[in-house]
Amino acid sequence: MMDRAEAVATETHDPDLERLRAYLEANNGIRGLEILERRDARHAVEIFNRDGFVVVADVLDSGQVEFLANGCAEVAGQILALDEGRRGNRGSHRYSFGGSSLTRSQLHRPEWQMLLDIPVVTEVVSGIFGSPNYVLRAASGDFCLPGAVEYQPLHSDVRDWRDDATTPFSAFHDPRGQLTIRDLPCPYVCVNFLPQDVTRLNGPTRQIPGTQHARTPIPTLAEEPEWMRLSTVCPAPAGAIMVRDVRAWHGGTPNVSDAIRSIPNLEFYAPWFREPIVPGISYDDYRKLSEHAQRLVRHCVADSSQPLVTGATLRAP
Repeated sequence: MMDRAEAVATETHDPDLERLRAYLEANNGIRGLEILERRDARHAVEIFNRDGFVVVADVLDSGQVEFLANGCAEVAGQILALDEGRRGNRGSHRYSFGGSSLTRSQLHRPEWQMLLDIPVVTEVVSGIFGSPNYVLRAASGDFCLPGAVEYQPLHSDVRDWRDDATTPFSAFHDPRGQLTIRDLPCPYVCVNFLPQDVTRLNGPTRQIPGTQHARTPIPTLAEEPEWMRLSTVCPAPAGAIMVRDVRAWHGGTPNVSDAIRSIPNLEFYAPWFREPIVPGISYDDYRKLSEHAQRLVRHCVADSSQPLVTGATLRAP
């Protein structure tokens, strides 16, 4: 297993790195970031609808945090064994848990399966969709290493329909050209789980509030104003969740700490929205889940006659 406190790849006495570290320590983070308590599920839905994301603390207990952190470290170790140069698959020193899996998901892992039965998540996501009849898209997330010193460009994780030659993972299309996916109620939610504190220095996600319905072009790194680069969801404690409307603009930021930052996730489609789903759990493992979890993952189950081939890859098929 990889050491979860892998050393910083860049020389710590690099003056440019030291200046960046000091600047982020002094300025990084959304001012007035509201972190809710578990009992505030209704308020969480209100903030989510306003900002396109919300943070709720103390969702995982200490045992669950440790179990999830160890699972993330084990999976990260398998991925990093394939990438000695740390080129990453989401930029240098930056990796997708799903994009680094042969199944495009980590749903075959017990640590991610555990997350299916967290009551606060059920309550918040049901509130967002106005129904408990949503389904799992995938179990994924990302991690970044010390030495990830570049900003990831702002982006959105869902878009209007593109032809199958471009991508198999798109669905919404208005032939009249009047509506885009940004005009709809939230179609697709990502719930990130924090197995460690997220700080100003270890690569917090930057979120641009209220952009889930924005039709304006997403700025490039060259165009992005400094306040957006500092609009990061931190500090946030281990055990918290960050619930995101994937249409909202977001991106990765530098990890200038001395440890890996992981944010595993579950991704859910609204009851009325679907895009193609790749099987992520074997039929035998599916049968071991709770009734609630089985209902969520029913579209992610491999055929009972076929084994699910799992493993690490730097480029998902």
